[in-house]
Amino acid sequence: MTDPSKKTVLLTGAAGRIGTAFRQLSADRFTLRLADLDISSLGGDGDVLELDIADLDACRKACEGVDTVLHLAADPGPVSDFYGSLLDANIKGAFNIFRAAADAGCRRVVFASSAQTIEGYPEDRQVSVDDPVRPKNIYGVTKCFGEALGSYFASQEGLSVIAVRIANFASFTRGESHSARDVSAFLSHRDAVQLLVRAVEAEHVDFAIVNGISNNRYKRLNLEESQRVLGYAPQDDAFEILGL
Repeated sequence: MTDPSKKTVLLTGAAGRIGTAFRQLSADRFTLRLADLDISSLGGDGDVLELDIADLDACRKACEGVDTVLHLAADPGPVSDFYGSLLDANIKGAFNIFRAAADAGCRRVVFASSAQTIEGYPEDRQVSVDDPVRPKNIYGVTKCFGEALGSYFASQEGLSVIAVRIANFASFTRGESHSARDVSAFLSHRDAVQLLVRAVEAEHVDFAIVNGISNNRYKRLNLEESQRVLGYAPQDDAFEILGL
């Protein structure tokens, strides 16, 4: 039975890495509707639906009765072909989710954007959300498109939108070797979930873009907006985890 005291959250990409972490660490906070193209790993219990986000009618049905859409579903491949899955998953799919959420009267869409939107900047420069986008690949371009969609739906159709630029979502172990970029862009599982939970629960946000990294000694992305808008307080530091 649905708990009326909890927000109902449609979680697209629920079977993916971030979706799995979100389910495991925050399931008690929300009533989750789990959606993915492949639901074989999600089990048969609970509110689970097979969803092709390139299908607008299917997205409309998925958004019915939902407070917030946490939109994680996408092709995450930095070298993916535009006319392959990027067009359907990251362009059509993003539009369909925003369109369906607005039409269903959802309060908010939390859009999983990416640090690839700014990866064209030199690695020794810390990037703020106020800096112009500078993608390094077509995947990053599609995420810029998603952020622009969010801005449109927020300003023109009244849908609250928070775009989270997720960086290097990973698990590090002491003694491992990683590139300077990957260490500075590290985002731990618990910090990612904290950030997304705060994005779902935040009040009085019309539109915002926030950065998603952990509290690394050197930060590829500036966290001022994430802290100001969401009260984000990351707990992990890649440099400490790796013993650097």
